Amino acid sequence: SPSKAGTHEVHGAALGAAEVQATREALGWTVDPFELPDHVALAWNAVDRGQTKEAVWRERFAAYRTAHPAKAAEFERRMAGDLLSAYAEKLSGVFEALAARPESVATRKASQNALDLLAPLVPEFFGGSADLTGSNLTNFKGCIRAGRDQPGNHLSYGVREFGMAAIMNGMALHGGFIPYGGTFLTFSDYSRNAIRMAALMKQRVIHVFTHDSIGLGEDGPTHQSVEHVPSLRIIPGLDVWRPADGLETAVAWGCAIERRDGPSALCLSRQNLPRLTDAAMAPRVRQGGYVLAEGENPQAVIVATGSETEIAMDAYLALAAQGVATRVVSMPCTSVFDRQPLSYQHSVLPLDLPAVAVEAAHPDFWRKYVGRTGAVVGIASFGESAPAKDLYEHFGITSRSVVDAVRGLLS
Repeated sequence: SPSKAGTHEVHGAALGAAEVQATREALGWTVDPFELPDHVALAWNAVDRGQTKEAVWRERFAAYRTAHPAKAAEFERRMAGDLLSAYAEKLSGVFEALAARPESVATRKASQNALDLLAPLVPEFFGGSADLTGSNLTNFKGCIRAGRDQPGNHLSYGVREFGMAAIMNGMALHGGFIPYGGTFLTFSDYSRNAIRMAALMKQRVIHVFTHDSIGLGEDGPTHQSVEHVPSLRIIPGLDVWRPADGLETAVAWGCAIERRDGPSALCLSRQNLPRLTDAAMAPRVRQGGYVLAEGENPQAVIVATGSETEIAMDAYLALAAQGVATRVVSMPCTSVFDRQPLSYQHSVLPLDLPAVAVEAAHPDFWRKYVGRTGAVVGIASFGESAPAKDLYEHFGITSRSVVDAVRGLLS
């Protein structure tokens, strides 16, 4: 464009008839609009070249299949996106092994424990981290760091979350891999466009986001996620898991691995959390939200995720001691819960019971579940630098606050 080249005017607006004509003259292009000369069409048409290359590839792969039938079958399985039969056969055993561990554990560590057991069943895993492997715990037993001269299955991406997320999208689009990568949850902002594109393209990509709340403590508000979990949840097609213990973490991994129509994000704690579930509850966890505990004839529902599920259980016991029966709903993945039949959703969250949600995140998201007459115990400001326990007390994310919220609704 002679008059507009090098200006912002060529970016978002039409050139106009006069400038189009001037551009045609400058380029020496005399062909009528919408007419494509045969020699140009032939140069653009890659069908014949592609068919030739495809035929060569198929011939070479047929020879490879004859020489290496097992490897060829494994290649075809991976490219088709299918999982090993051993995965389905042994998954319940993985859940049982992880649920049997009695110790309190951070869900980031529970994630690594799950990876240790799942990796042999999912050889197409390709992991990594944005310079935070030691904190995200995205490495697993036997993983091999990939390098220029070293084939492997775990990549050190460096401090570049967007690059990592975009590279994982490329691997998923190519096929043959299930890529996952880790960083702190607050740094998901750097990855957001690539996460959105994975959801738009329906690609199986797994994001591991650790240090998921004010519970990370002394690093302070720059590293403490407040708005990130709710904002990720509203990306269409992204399943955001925030598990409460080891079993929920393992089930989240299983669902992310099995999902073939979109990405998943696992939001994991830095602080240790108690075991709240057993292996028999795995099918219920898969539904995204389920009844974790219930008194006789409950008067209210307490909904929680992640590290705040422990707080919900403490409130449940405190209210029971006061003669108030409640139901605790653990909701590790709201989008999965929302895909369940309405009859199931209403059986978990009855429309005739008041509800209180508790999560160490911005409270607005939970209004869709508790309604305008319900209550949310959350945090609507940035965090502070202090030990996690002190921060929870400072911001009022405590069992006492949940008890007060329930009693306030019932009064």
